Amino acid sequence: MDSWLANCIARVSEAADTGGQLAIRGGSSKRFYAGPEQGEPLELAAWQGIVAYEPTELVVTARAGTALSELSATLAAQGQWLAFEPPHFGPTATVGGMLAAGLSGPRRQAVGAVRDFVLGVKLLNGLGEVLCFGGQVMKNVAGYDVARLMAGSLGTLGVLLEVSLKVLPLPVAEKSLRFAIDEATALQQLNQWGGRPLPISGSAWQDGILTLRLSGAAAAVAAAQRTLAGEPVDDAEAVAFWWSLREQTLPFFAGEAPLWRLSLPSLAPPQALGSTLVEWGGAQRWLRGGDARTIRAAAAKAGGHATLFRADDGLKAAAGVFQPLPQPLARIHHRLKHAFDPHRVFNPGRLYPDL
Repeated sequence: MDSWLANCIARVSEAADTGGQLAIRGGSSKRFYAGPEQGEPLELAAWQGIVAYEPTELVVTARAGTALSELSATLAAQGQWLAFEPPHFGPTATVGGMLAAGLSGPRRQAVGAVRDFVLGVKLLNGLGEVLCFGGQVMKNVAGYDVARLMAGSLGTLGVLLEVSLKVLPLPVAEKSLRFAIDEATALQQLNQWGGRPLPISGSAWQDGILTLRLSGAAAAVAAAQRTLAGEPVDDAEAVAFWWSLREQTLPFFAGEAPLWRLSLPSLAPPQALGSTLVEWGGAQRWLRGGDARTIRAAAAKAGGHATLFRADDGLKAAAGVFQPLPQPLARIHHRLKHAFDPHRVFNPGRLYPDL
């Protein structure tokens, strides 16, 4: 057994026996997200490397501390990629942090979320046991899909050791278009287009401009471009725009005002809560500033929920990062936590204060 893994198991077992707590760290690129760290740091950066990669099988397995940039470069050399476009938020982003945060980029509306690409995981639980779930094949239907449960768990269920992911070929062709329309019209158009066989792989509306990305076969992209008739965007400018949207370096994301992420039905009307950026065909809406109670009430009324994505620790403590759970869901969360981490060793308070 690798000495790092043996030491990690020993630390977890000791914490379970003594009531200690551990804060799991990869590259710390997403440390701003969710509740503050508590406990002694457990560094995963040394646990890195691509364990297996079969380009013809469209499957890759990597250790959790592997740099996301390294994995992306390895896939790109074979004309493949992680199609859900995970945000890095810095050069230190890791594979484990990607899965633990559960965040997906602009292409999520077309291909699915990070959890939809997880085939299997190797996990160290709160008792110091190494567990394996799922596998390294596309069709894996044996038992509960525990591997995907790790997406967005923020390290509260265990230490991710290895992740097996489905990968896809890079798009053959891409074009972006722009339309000068208001938010209500943009939402209406996006939902109409979503019901048609159009190769839309990304959408973003802000300040009266809707930007649309088309991806796929060259003939399909060209036909859709003629049908939609928007203003073409220069290819280099388009690449920079979608990268900046994914990495949140657009001017909209700058400044100290709290950043809210609203997950709503795509047909929900404009919420008129402040400066807004709309993604995913209307299903994801970013909001700057505003009152937490008002925002969460509006999101719930529209049939969705609101997450305090970026803010100072004081506001996070007062408002909570994630929308409070209904009691039935809260009980499920507690049972899962007890099953994987009965002594509350890992990342206490990162997801909810009582987990």
